[in-house]
Amino acid sequence: MKVQNITSNNGNKIANQFVITDDIGNKYFQSYNSIIVKKLFHNWEDGTETTSTFLDKKYWNYSNTTGKYRNIFLNETIKDTRAKIKNGTYILTDLNK
Repeated sequence: MKVQNITSNNGNKIANQFVITDDIGNKYFQSYNSIIVKKLFHNWEDGTETTSTFLDKKYWNYSNTTGKYRNIFLNETIKDTRAKIKNGTYILTDLNK
C-alpha cells in the first residue's frame, strides 16, 4: 500500500488530502480521516480494462476543500461528477463503515 499527499499545481504537498494505492493498483482519495472516492481497476483475460468508481454517499461533497481535491483526483468538475452519479457511472455507497 502506498499513501501520497495530493500536490498543488505548484507542486506543494497538500495537508490532509491523500491518494492511496493498494497492492493491486486500486486508488482511493482520502480527505482528513474519510475515504471520499474508491476507484477499482479490473483487468480482464481478453486484455481489456474497466474501472468502477464509488463515492461515499455522506462525504463525497462534504465541503469546498473536499470538492476541490475530489475534482483533482477524478480530473473533472462537480458538474461532471453529478452527471455520472445521475447516469449510474458512479455509485454512491458508504465507504467509511
